[in-house]
Amino acid sequence: MKIYGLQKMTLLDYPEHVACTVFLGGCDFRCPFCHNFELADGSAEPLMEEEELFEFLRKRTGLLDGVAVTGGEPCLYRELPGFLSRVKEMGFPVKLDTNGYHPAMIKELLDRGLVDYIAMDIKNSEEKYASTCGVDYVDMELIKKSIELIMNSGISYEFRTTVVKELHNVDDMAGIGMLIDGAESFFIQNFTDRDTVPYGDLHPHEKADLMAFKDAVKPFVKNVELRGID
Repeated sequence: MKIYGLQKMTLLDYPEHVACTVFLGGCDFRCPFCHNFELADGSAEPLMEEEELFEFLRKRTGLLDGVAVTGGEPCLYRELPGFLSRVKEMGFPVKLDTNGYHPAMIKELLDRGLVDYIAMDIKNSEEKYASTCGVDYVDMELIKKSIELIMNSGISYEFRTTVVKELHNVDDMAGIGMLIDGAESFFIQNFTDRDTVPYGDLHPHEKADLMAFKDAVKPFVKNVELRGID
């Protein structure tokens, strides 16, 4: 498996862990606000082969206490279970970022004990899911199955939504709350524009909007937080 990016140390990507973040390429979706669009659309070049990554991890044993695997969408890879198994055998807990569109893979990883923390992006309310993902159609049953698997997994998890002024309103947030009704944790992340974002004319929300979004989700989720917001 080819590695498309490596952040050698982070205190942010894996809660309560000093971790590295491994980026894999490819994605089912084309979200217009994506910060890693060059990974999603396949235009990025691989950074290294996986053996080089494992050599890096061997040298970081005792310095890192976690590995976060993100993308793109890691669950596209049939090799992912074997890859994560090697990471686990080296003694590193694993955090997985996913868009939730591959519940069969998520189930396999959970059944085999290959992930310790899952963060799933919830793109929008059901009615606006496909348009927010930048595609014509999303099978919401796959999304709902992944939500169910994660909520019943017995491991630490979070759901999160990046909110964009042009794509999300307070009614959408209530719809998201209904999708993840009963979840432990949900994080609202305000959009930040970057050079890697594929489309212009997208904007973050005002803080008052974010507080209203938080209130809209609170009836459904035990812990709702704003992340990365001053």
